[in-house]
Amino acid sequence: MTRTIVKQLTKGVLLAVLLAFGACNNILELTPDSELTEANFFKTAADMDGAVLGIYSNYQSRFPRDWTISEMLSDNTYRTGYFNIGGIDELNNLSITSENPLFASFWQSCYQGIFRANSVIFYIANPTDYAENQQAQLTGEALFMRSLLYFNLVRVFGGVPLVTSKLTVQETYGVPRSSEPQVYQQITEDLKQAIDLLPMKAAIAGGRASKEAAVSLLAKVYVYLKEWDEAKTYLDMVEGFNFQLEPEFKSLWSISSENNEEVIFAMKYLDGENGQPLSTDFLPYFGVTGISSRGNENIFPTWSLYKLYDDEDSRKDETITPYWKSPNSPPADPAVWYPFVSKFAVQHTPNSSGLDLPVLRYADMVLLKAEVLYYLSQPDLALVELNRVRERAFGNEEHHYTSADIASEAAFLDKLLLERRLEFAFENERWFDLVRTGRYMTELKSVERYYNPSDGSVQTVQLNPQEHHRYMPIPRSQIDLVGPDVLQQNEGYN
Repeated sequence: MTRTIVKQLTKGVLLAVLLAFGACNNILELTPDSELTEANFFKTAADMDGAVLGIYSNYQSRFPRDWTISEMLSDNTYRTGYFNIGGIDELNNLSITSENPLFASFWQSCYQGIFRANSVIFYIANPTDYAENQQAQLTGEALFMRSLLYFNLVRVFGGVPLVTSKLTVQETYGVPRSSEPQVYQQITEDLKQAIDLLPMKAAIAGGRASKEAAVSLLAKVYVYLKEWDEAKTYLDMVEGFNFQLEPEFKSLWSISSENNEEVIFAMKYLDGENGQPLSTDFLPYFGVTGISSRGNENIFPTWSLYKLYDDEDSRKDETITPYWKSPNSPPADPAVWYPFVSKFAVQHTPNSSGLDLPVLRYADMVLLKAEVLYYLSQPDLALVELNRVRERAFGNEEHHYTSADIASEAAFLDKLLLERRLEFAFENERWFDLVRTGRYMTELKSVERYYNPSDGSVQTVQLNPQEHHRYMPIPRSQIDLVGPDVLQQNEGYN
């Protein structure tokens, strides 16, 4: 099982990286606090490799908690009584303001990663001791990660400040927002360069970006842009690689099989020494026997989601566990109705799970290809792709969709979004799928959150989605820092 990148980060390389990349609290602090260390850093191939690992480290730290934005905005989850960090109620109730600290933290983390990527690109020609093709690889990794970070930002905020070079602190004060098309253009340009520079996955250490990852991300970007011909070009390239749907959905969420043929790019973790908190976040507070001695119980899955799973769908039991029994209860006590997210529930040290978290997986490419083929007027072929994922879920062809199920565009989107919701529940896709298809205004008006099996009652929450919720607010703290003339707020927010 390849854990190379995690092991490197935990054996002292990360310390050197953090010394060279001082933590930046906002876009204006794009020059590291340790500026003086540039005299003895970025000089060797080892320095540059450590600097690239610093980009991954930034993403690795933030990624497990991206659900606080993407999933909390969707109809998949709602917060529990145990979880009340600043800003979470706004997302839980879809009453969003520009003062929300969750968006400020997300913004800061993304730009910290972008700064690290820009520094690598700026200094990449300094060393003279690169191994063959190493300089190209490191450049490609930095470009890939920069594009991934900007893809995160543009989907949340729309147009954002586009910083692609190493700037001084003073220079950053005048960087305005670029338009959304300009940001997407930079993303596609970075990814095309990365494709040319990166080695294939088999030739690079586990956890690092590969040519296949860059091709896959670019295909996904073109789907978001609705550039169907371009998307198909790159999705066809993905088909030429060696990825495949795992025969069993559950193998995606097991440490013993996490390095499987479906994962294109993942953040890698080690239990205890460099783990992630996601596996703990969704477990009941008093833990789950054989999994963890305690949980964070941050969210519950909605009844709106759970009721959609067919009993024969293998994804159901692997995604949500409906009954729970406290580890401290007497053996004779029965389990109680207590649905919790169990997709990431492997045996682990609390808040430090070793389960790797996929960023890109092949099932996503299959369903994106279904979407592309439909909009290229090939509904029969789109149906084939939909049913590939459907067949894996049920283990047979008996639940295949037919042409009658996708007789109109609305009907096709119904089935596509259903499959994406069931397949990628709690993987940060649902909110973005609703926004990019224009469905968030209708799907989020009413959400069934809790079902009471004793009397069949359902707690339904009425929300008030607005057109301007397509984009989240630019953090007020950032606007106050540079002024509204430089950084303008999104429509609908103050």
